[in-house]
Amino acid sequence: MKLLGNIIWLVFGGIELALGYIFSGALLCLTVVGIPFGWQLFKLSALALWPFGKEVRQKEQGTGCLSLLMNLLWIIIGGFWLAVGHAFLGLVFSITIIGIPFGLQHFKLAVLILTPFGHEVVSGPRSSGGKAL
Repeated sequence: MKLLGNIIWLVFGGIELALGYIFSGALLCLTVVGIPFGWQLFKLSALALWPFGKEVRQKEQGTGCLSLLMNLLWIIIGGFWLAVGHAFLGLVFSITIIGIPFGLQHFKLAVLILTPFGHEVVSGPRSSGGKAL
């Protein structure tokens, strides 16, 4: 079922979303200051490309104050509006029963895009202790 969900996701916008994150990440990596933010966008693009079967959770080893400062800067620069966009799309998709799984994926992306530093994307459910990507 995850495979079917991912294929439908790809056909109806997942590829464009992932390419947008990859392009933005590459632009940010052109500057030394933007490299950490670019890497976070690459992490987002991997989740945006194939979201079903993956989970977003906080890293077990926190990076502390630096992670907090980077997340605050990220939110101020534009992460807030991207998260609002994904949350809105999650609500729109959740109106119908068929769209609920896709709405949940947008909510997952909203969590990661709001505070990407200190979060990781793992395969499989939390109970199986999936490997980090």
